[in-house]
Amino acid sequence: MKTKILTLMTACMLGLSFSSSAAIMKDSKKEKAEVTFLVSMTCEKCQKRIENNLSFEKGVTGLDVDLPKKTVTIEYRKDKTSPDKLKAAIKKLGYTATPFHVQKEGKQKTE
Repeated sequence: MKTKILTLMTACMLGLSFSSSAAIMKDSKKEKAEVTFLVSMTCEKCQKRIENNLSFEKGVTGLDVDLPKKTVTIEYRKDKTSPDKLKAAIKKLGYTATPFHVQKEGKQKTE
């Protein structure tokens, strides 16, 4: 009887360790990144159009469209999309998109 209980407990412990390591491996594939673009939007309608379309792009997990600064900051999963694909999605909507980087001194830089 004790042998059965010991065997059952060992099997349960092994099962739990395999499932937790599988969850860790899944999460590592979901590595996120962020990219910011200067976009040629001019009005609130442009802002809404970008928000409504880009939020449904594959891999997009977060989106911040700032009309006064004319920037679009996109958080995305690296395994699902790339900055080039996101830039193409913005261009497909009819806007120009230029990668935007903030330098450490707080100055803005475009490429």
